[in-house]
Amino acid sequence: MPTALLIIDVQHALCAGPDAVAEPARVIAAINLLSQRARAADVPVIFVQHEDNGEMAHGSAGWQLAQGLETAPQDVMLRKRGSDAFHQTELQSMLKMRHISHLVVCGMQTEFCVESTVRRALALGYPVTLADDAHTTAGDGVLEAAQIIAHHNTTLSRLGAYGVRTTLMAAQDIAFG
Repeated sequence: MPTALLIIDVQHALCAGPDAVAEPARVIAAINLLSQRARAADVPVIFVQHEDNGEMAHGSAGWQLAQGLETAPQDVMLRKRGSDAFHQTELQSMLKMRHISHLVVCGMQTEFCVESTVRRALALGYPVTLADDAHTTAGDGVLEAAQIIAHHNTTLSRLGAYGVRTTLMAAQDIAFG
């Protein structure tokens, strides 16, 4: 089944400062492993970049891809304003044009953009492989980041009403092609 790798919001503003996500360097290393494998198998790599009118304004330092995140000239860049990477973007038409029927998802932040995009992908009929060790978030004052990540891994993998499912896999175990 034709697959694409979707890398969500791995941007400087989320990786630095007092509100930084947990373990950004480890997560970026896992994402780089996935993107290297995807490119080697001629699987499209799509970087999604969130933008707003604040710290992540288009073109600002916070909007830039995080330091250490590897890109290649053939990668696709997609801007978004909402938490769902499909909402008011060209993502679905890009996937259809490439005959993509399966997504591997990773990135930031777990309970916002990763979750929203995974749920929308399922609703649109795309089975998802969620790299369970290649997405992250920050604690929210109620739960620690690890608790949020574990909760969303469990919840997203249990959704079954869409007819397609989310499969959890460690980045090192995900093979393309």
